[in-house]
Amino acid sequence: MEVFFSDDICDGRVRLDAEESGHCVRVLRHRPGDEISVIDGRGTLYRCALEIADAKGAEARVLEAKPGFGAHPYHLTMAVCPTKNIDRYEWFVEKSTEIGVDVIAPVIGERSERRILKTDRLKRLALSAAKQSLKAAIPTIAEPQSVHDFLLAAPDDALKLICYCFDDVERIPITSALQPSETLDSAGSAPGKPVAARGLVNGRGPTVRLGGMSEAKVCGSSCLPEAQKVAILIGPEGDFSPEEAALARERGWIPVSLGESRLRTETAAVVAATAVYLNSR
Repeated sequence: MEVFFSDDICDGRVRLDAEESGHCVRVLRHRPGDEISVIDGRGTLYRCALEIADAKGAEARVLEAKPGFGAHPYHLTMAVCPTKNIDRYEWFVEKSTEIGVDVIAPVIGERSERRILKTDRLKRLALSAAKQSLKAAIPTIAEPQSVHDFLLAAPDDALKLICYCFDDVERIPITSALQPSETLDSAGSAPGKPVAARGLVNGRGPTVRLGGMSEAKVCGSSCLPEAQKVAILIGPEGDFSPEEAALARERGWIPVSLGESRLRTETAAVVAATAVYLNSR
């Protein structure tokens, strides 16, 4: 299935930019009358009929809109410290997009070796990965900020999980943290407020239904329904500082374990995103 992207969709018309038009007309040799599929990056896929096969500005007519195409029943924010080797971070962006993520938030820790990150290439990688994995929503790539600032601004209505390697606090398996029957505090075991990811479990708890939509908001915002929120924080190669870890726990972040293996930053991030994805099936 060939998928194109456009952010210019209105009044039943789809206009491709020069790059997408060139790929559609010059590379794939589509002609007027051909059917093409276009995503808007906000969750809707459009089945279209190509009408203007111009390699610099192709246009198509919308035949059908499919909101929630390739969606998942959760809203996942992956806050991950950039790796010293940028290729590894780019790999994480690509793979987490394929799995299912909504926001990728680069955060700079006190022990981060890479402190500057340009997001333009990451956005292009996320777009390519969304198209490849048949998802109509492209994850938001946030601008880098410090771990401290991210912790202070993180929403209180999300299940907040932090992966780090200190032995001074009990950590629970991430799969346990994603179960709705758990009641945990920021230490990971003592009774506290319920923090479970409602609707993230196999057959238990409320679920978020993604069907039932017949029309797309062609000129508006995302058509996706509100989903359960999860935020996962992954540190740099040198892990979080004790001060960052303490602040996270004070702010309600639950320490979790990803298993016995020692994982690289980007591997840990992909494993965590996969855990959320599989617990939503």
